[in-house]
Amino acid sequence: MIRRTPRHAAVANSATTDTSPADSVGRLRVATYNIHKGVRGMGPGKRLEIHNLGMGVQALDADLVFLQEVRLFHHREARQFERTWFGWPEQGQAEFLAPEGYEVAYRTNAVTRHGEHGNALLSRYPIGDIGHHDVSDHRFEQRGLLHVPVRWQDTEVHAVVAHLGLIHGSRVRQVQRLAAFIEDHVPRGAPLVVAGDFNDWGERLDEPMRAGGLSRAVLPGSRRSLPTFPSRVPVFSLDRIYTRGLRCVDMKVPRGPAWARMSDHLPLLAELVLES
Repeated sequence: MIRRTPRHAAVANSATTDTSPADSVGRLRVATYNIHKGVRGMGPGKRLEIHNLGMGVQALDADLVFLQEVRLFHHREARQFERTWFGWPEQGQAEFLAPEGYEVAYRTNAVTRHGEHGNALLSRYPIGDIGHHDVSDHRFEQRGLLHVPVRWQDTEVHAVVAHLGLIHGSRVRQVQRLAAFIEDHVPRGAPLVVAGDFNDWGERLDEPMRAGGLSRAVLPGSRRSLPTFPSRVPVFSLDRIYTRGLRCVDMKVPRGPAWARMSDHLPLLAELVLES
């Protein structure tokens, strides 16, 4: 796939954090990224960032990329950007962002007047049957879980992409529904990665996640994952990776003007290994 944007080199060169993989033998490299529907700004200043995001995702070089706020289509924005040189992609955003050779899973969470958006998983490894579970807590926020089993080095790893609600009580109930979903759909003892935008401003979800058997991935010796929001001056750790049967051995957040431009979130990268 050829992506035509002169900023591609800038994305790779402006990152102040090394995104190159460490010794990858036995390591699963995962990334989670809220891409803000591929568009930034408002009014006349609104700009299309999906082409830059394509290079950003490629630069992450992750085995699994957990994406939130991904569009399959949006008629109004497609009309708005269709006459620009770097126009609205003909493909859905998940397919467009997938590096060559990656498998793609996408399911819609929210339907709006002009289009829809949801969660996606891009996988370097073969994927199995794709599942989706609605965890909406009220009619004003449509939320869902994307479940994808992935075959990695003779091991089936279960991936769940999550984007939780804006209200704390809703998030707690959604974590409870997540735990019930895992109990029903993920074999006990199978390695599991749950990643996405948890909107947990108050850092209160780790305990209910632990009750469901999931631990937050953090740098060894640390207690919190790295901040990813807002992208220009990251303060909050809204984007997270939770695991079962895997442990984190490294974690990074790419920084720099190009990354800050593409979305209001920065991507979070982690290197995981199977627990012995």
